[in-house]
Amino acid sequence: MIIAQREQLTLAKSEVTVGRLEIERLKLMLAKARREQFGQSSERGKLLVEQLELAIEDLEETQAEQETKAEFAAPEAAKQKRAQNPRPPRRPLPDNLPVERIVEPMPCACGKCGSERLHKLGEVVSKTLECEPRRWKIIEHVREKFSCRDCEAITEAPAPSHPIPRGFAGPSLLAMVLVNKFLLHQPLNRQSKTYAREGIEIDVSTLADRVGACVVALDPIIEAIRIHVMSAERIHADDSVLQKHT
Repeated sequence: MIIAQREQLTLAKSEVTVGRLEIERLKLMLAKARREQFGQSSERGKLLVEQLELAIEDLEETQAEQETKAEFAAPEAAKQKRAQNPRPPRRPLPDNLPVERIVEPMPCACGKCGSERLHKLGEVVSKTLECEPRRWKIIEHVREKFSCRDCEAITEAPAPSHPIPRGFAGPSLLAMVLVNKFLLHQPLNRQSKTYAREGIEIDVSTLADRVGACVVALDPIIEAIRIHVMSAERIHADDSVLQKHT
């Protein structure tokens, strides 16, 4: 039994070592590809960078799985030795996030002698980063109507402004659709399926109409940015090909 555990531990450690070396090799290739992606074959370099990033991501996931298996297979002495040689410190959690404090219930008696005369010495705090699922909501804009008792005229509050006239989508929803499409490169059909899984049915054609309307609404901002950029004496760019308009 012990010999089998040692063989399993040795195999797991060797797989972890090989995985680490492969990740470092791919990272070097990725750094080189990033330096060269703006050369004569910039499209090929961009594709190579994306492939290397995906390969490193897959290897790092496999690496974490192998390290976890090696830790489970190791005896207690090896685990204590590994605890004495911890990994580099993690990046600190953002300090601008809300904190939800959960106090774990304590036993009412001493775990050693059974006495109930306990007094608090301090706290041991561990932090976990959590993400709540996206929450959809409907906002009702209520405009109350009033009637004048003197002249019987009807008065009501002005209608709120919307990014798209007569549109049902709020500004935050429109911003999310635009960011997903143009920054995260998520097609509208994929976004529509994602929203459907969350219980919100929005057709692809409807999303396309909203994107087109948003482009028209953002035209003044785009034009202002263009004027600001073109007013400079010179414009710096990378090695990407630019079309010359005559």
